[in-house]
Amino acid sequence: MLRFEPRTFARATTPDPGSMLNPYTEPLHPGLWKMLTVAMCVALVGCLQAQELRGHVSIVLLGATGDLAKKYLWQGLFQLYLDEVGKDHSFSFHGAALTAPEQGWKLMAKALESLSCPSDMAPSHCAELKDQFLRLSQYRQLKTAEDYRTLSKDIEAQVKQEDLREAGRIFYFSVPPFAYVDIARNINSSCRPGPGAWLRVVFEKPFGHDHLSAQQLATELGSFFQEEEMYRVDHYLGKQAVAQILPFRDQNRKALDGLWNRHHVERVEIIMKETVDAEGRISFYEEYGVIRDVLQNHLTEILMLVAMELPLNVSSSAAVLQHKLEAFRGLRGLNKGSAVVGQYQAYSAQARRELQKPEGFHSLTPTFAGVLVHVDSLRWEGVPFTLMSGKALDERVGYVRVLFKNQAFCIQHERHWAPEQSPCLPRQIIFHIGHGELSHPAILVSRNLFRPSLPAHSWAEVQERPGLRVLGRPLSDFYAYSPLRERDAYSILLSHIFHGRKESFITTENLLASWDFWTPLLDSLAHEVPRLYPGGADTGCLLDLELNGGHLSFSQQQPEQLVPGPGSAPKPSDFQVLRARYRESPLISAWPEELISRLASDIEASALQAVQHFGKFHLALSGGSSPIALFQQLAMGHYSFPWAHTHLWLVDERCVPLSDPDSNFQGLQAHLLQHIRLPYYNIHPMPVHLHQRLCAEEDQGAQTYAGEISALVANSSFDLVLLGMGTDGHTASLFPQSPTGLDGEQLVVLTQSPFRPHQRMSLSLPLINRAKKVAVLVMGRTKRDITMLVSRVGQEPRKWPISGVLPSSGQLVWYMDYEAFLG
Repeated sequence: MLRFEPRTFARATTPDPGSMLNPYTEPLHPGLWKMLTVAMCVALVGCLQAQELRGHVSIVLLGATGDLAKKYLWQGLFQLYLDEVGKDHSFSFHGAALTAPEQGWKLMAKALESLSCPSDMAPSHCAELKDQFLRLSQYRQLKTAEDYRTLSKDIEAQVKQEDLREAGRIFYFSVPPFAYVDIARNINSSCRPGPGAWLRVVFEKPFGHDHLSAQQLATELGSFFQEEEMYRVDHYLGKQAVAQILPFRDQNRKALDGLWNRHHVERVEIIMKETVDAEGRISFYEEYGVIRDVLQNHLTEILMLVAMELPLNVSSSAAVLQHKLEAFRGLRGLNKGSAVVGQYQAYSAQARRELQKPEGFHSLTPTFAGVLVHVDSLRWEGVPFTLMSGKALDERVGYVRVLFKNQAFCIQHERHWAPEQSPCLPRQIIFHIGHGELSHPAILVSRNLFRPSLPAHSWAEVQERPGLRVLGRPLSDFYAYSPLRERDAYSILLSHIFHGRKESFITTENLLASWDFWTPLLDSLAHEVPRLYPGGADTGCLLDLELNGGHLSFSQQQPEQLVPGPGSAPKPSDFQVLRARYRESPLISAWPEELISRLASDIEASALQAVQHFGKFHLALSGGSSPIALFQQLAMGHYSFPWAHTHLWLVDERCVPLSDPDSNFQGLQAHLLQHIRLPYYNIHPMPVHLHQRLCAEEDQGAQTYAGEISALVANSSFDLVLLGMGTDGHTASLFPQSPTGLDGEQLVVLTQSPFRPHQRMSLSLPLINRAKKVAVLVMGRTKRDITMLVSRVGQEPRKWPISGVLPSSGQLVWYMDYEAFLG
C-alpha cells in the first residue's frame, strides 16, 4: 500500500516578490504571497496528519486450518483486504492454530491457494493483490501465554519498524467453544494492544446449550473483555437478503407504515430447508438438534428484524440493538403446544453407527421443527410467526414471507387478472435468502402492493424469466430485485467487524434474552418422540403444518409404519384420561397437555351453564406456575367462552404491587387477561396495595374485598374456584398452623407464608367451601409425596389445609397429571 516516507523540511523563508519576476505576468502583490504561503503550509500539515491517521490492523485467525476458515474466513479476509487496500490502514494477517509451525503453514497455504477475486476485476490486478495478501499473511502456533506475548511483541516491532501507528487488533475465534475461555485469558493478559488502539474479538456459535450455559459462558468472557469488544457472529445476519430487511423497511417507510401491522398482515413465515442430512455431524446434532442449531439463532434473529420497531436512524448500532432487545421482551412464552418436531428415518441408524450405540438405540433428537411464535405488542398482536427448519427435506431454500390479508373477491377467472391491479392476487413481500428455484438472494414485492425503493448502486430489478415460479406464483407477479454483486455473508460481516458496526452481531443481553425465550420449550420437548419422515420428496405431506388457535400441529396423522419400534418412549396419546376417585371425590388424571385441555373445557362448560341460568359466571383463580398453561389454553383455544359475562376474582395474592412480577394478578394479566375481551369492571384484583402500603391491617383491604364479594356474588358462593396444592399441603395462601382463614366467619384474611414474600391475602376456607364447584389442579413429580399423604388423612386443615376443602353444597373435583398421581 502507499505510504508517506518521512522527510526533513527546511525552514521556509518568505521570498522577495521582486526576485520572482515572470515576463508574462504582473508581479504579485505582497499580500497574495502571504496567502499562498499559508495555504501551502495548511496543505502540508494536512498531508502529515493524513499520514498520522493511517493505522495498522493485525487480524489473527484462530483455527486457521479448520473447515470454516478454509471454506469462508480466508476468502472473507481477502475480500476485506481488496475493499480496504489503499485506504486508511495497513494490514497483517496471522493464521494461528495448535498445529506445529511447518505443518500448520502447509495447511494454511493450501487454503490460501483457492482465494478468488470478483469477476469484474482484471486477472493481472487480481494476481497482484493476491500476491500482496499472501506476503502479508503468516502462520504461527499459539498454545501458551508466552506464544501470545511473542505475537504481541512481534506486532509492536512491525509497527515500530515500519513507522506506523497501531489502530487495533482483531481476534477471530474459529475454534470450539470449550477453547474460548483459555484463549480469552491469554489475549487479555498477554496480547492486548497498547493505549489508543482498539481490540475486537469475534466468536462463532454455539453460544451455550441453554440459558444457564449461555449465562456462564457470557460471564466468563465478560471477565476478560468489555461488551463493545465482543462480536458474536450469526452468519445469517450477513446474508444479503437478511441484511437488507431493516434498510428495506426504512427506505419504504411511507408505503409500509400502514401495512406492517396486525390489521393487514395475515402471517409471517421464516423458513430454512435443507436437502442434506446430518451424517458426519451426528455427535454435534445429538447435543444440539435443529432448534438449537437453526431456530434459536438464525431464524430468531430474522424474526427480530421483521418484528422489531424501526428506529428513527437504522444506521445507529445502539438504536438497532436496543429496539431488537425490546422486541425480544415482547415475545410470548412458548409451550409444548407451540411446536412440532420430526426426525428423518435414517437418523437413528446413523447415530448408532457414528456414536457406536447398541442396536436398540433410538434417538429423540429432532432434525425438523416447526414453531409458532406470537409477539405481544400493539403492532403484532394475534399475528402468527411460523419458524421452520429441517434436514433431509425436498428442497434447499431459505426465505422470509410476509403474507398480507386479502379481503377481495374477484368474479373473473384468474387468467384475466392483471398483476399490477388485481386485488385478488396474493399480496406478499418475500426476502429470498437463497437457493430454491430463484437460486440467488432477492427481495420480491407483489405488484398489487407497491413498487419498492432499493439502493440503486447495489440492487437491480431482476430480468423476466418465463416459467419461473416463487412460492407458487409466477415471477411476473412481483417487483423483484437482486444484488448487483453477490457477496458471501462472512465477507460482509468481516467488513462490519473492521468498521465497528455492531448492529449485525449478537450482544450479551440479546443472547440471554433469546435463550430465556427458547429454553423452556427445549426442556418441555426433551422427551418428546419426534415424528419420523422418510426424507426428500418421499416425505409428501407428512410434515405439513396447521395453525389451530395458539397451537401448531401436523395436518396429517402419522402412518402406523413410521412409529418407532420397541424401546421407544411412550407418547401421551398412548394413555387415555383416567377417571377415578380421590378422597371420595372425582379424580381426573392424564398427561399434562390433555389434563389442561380437559380442565379448560370443564371450566368453559361451567361458565356457559352459569351464564345461561344466571346471566353471569363468577370464577376465582389461584396464582403460581401450575395454572399458567391453563390460562394460555383458555385464552387461545376457547373462543366460545362467555368472557363478557364472566367476573374474575383472585383466590390469593402476594403482598406486592400489582405490577410486580411476583404478583398473582400480574401472572393472570400476562397469560390470560391481555388476550381476552373481558370488561374491566369484571376484573377484581385483591386490594393489597392501599395508601402506598402493602397489606396493612389498618387499611382493611381484606374487609374491602370481602365486602365486594358479598355485594356482587350471590350468597358469596362462587360458581367455580380453582385451587392448587403445595408440597406442604397448603392451598390458596392458607398454610399449616395458620392462625386465620381455616375456620371462623371471615371471608378474606391476611396470612403469613413460610416463603417469600411472606405477607399474603387469601380467601378463607369457609368461603371456598361455599363454592358451587371447586377444582384442585395438581401437577408435577414434586407433588407425588403430598398426594400420597393427603390421600390417607382425614379432614385436618390445621396440619394440611387442603384436606379442609370440602364444599358444603357444591362439587369437588381433583385434576392430577400422571407424575403427581402415579410418580
